[in-house]
Parts: sequence; structure tokens; C-alpha cells
Amino acid sequence: MLEIEIFGTERVADPPTRVQIERLCVLALACAGIEDGHLAIEFVSASRIAELNAEHRRKHGPTDVLSFPIDGVQADGWSGDGPPRELGDIVICPEHTADLYEAILHGVLHLLGMDHESDDGEMLAVQAELLRWARL
Repeated sequence: MLEIEIFGTERVADPPTRVQIERLCVLALACAGIEDGHLAIEFVSASRIAELNAEHRRKHGPTDVLSFPIDGVQADGWSGDGPPRELGDIVICPEHTADLYEAILHGVLHLLGMDHESDDGEMLAVQAELLRWARL
């Protein structure tokens, strides 16, 4: 079972519904064969994401989305016994995000270990395909 916690939707003018957010997460996690786990998504201010960006990436200023994987993702690495595996946290700044659907998918793909800065475009191609699926 996938458990998703969502915080800070009051920061979003027209937030996606819980069902929409869950669908986006399920689509992205399916890329790695993940059906179970726990993740959290928080919508934050520009000043908060700038703090996190400086602290964790040593980059100054706000960004659109940050991901913080926790347990690492392995399709066969969790038996299903006990509490759900901690997939990680995604932090999104609506002020610096043109498309919240894309930001959610982007964050989940980073939790899966994908990295668009080093993968020759694979992550962004997967993201674009998932975005098409999400909008059907």
C-alpha cells in the first residue's frame, strides 16, 4: 500500500486534488516496480525552499522542487511486512513551479534515484511520458 502525506496545500492557488497527486506518484513509482511505501509532499514558500537548497545543495536562491530519498528504492527490497518503506520527502515551491504535475513527477523520479544532470536525458524523457499519461 502506498501512503502519501501532503502538507501546505494552502500555499497553492489551485492545488491538485489528493487523487491527482496519488495518481502522479503511482505512475512515477511504477517505473521502478514500486507499489508500496510512504512518501511526503510539502508545498513551501520561496524562502523555505531557498533555505533547503542552500543547506542541502549549496545553491543559493529558490528552486522548484527538491527530493530527499530516505530508504533508497529497490523493487525487491521490501517484504511488505511491518510499516511501509520510507521512500522520502518531496518539497515543492509553487511560486517557482510552472506545472505542479510536472514538479510532483520530477520529485518522485528523483526519489527513485534518477538524475537528469547525469543520465543523458533519460529522466526528463520518462517524466515527459508520465506527464502525457497523467493528462489523459
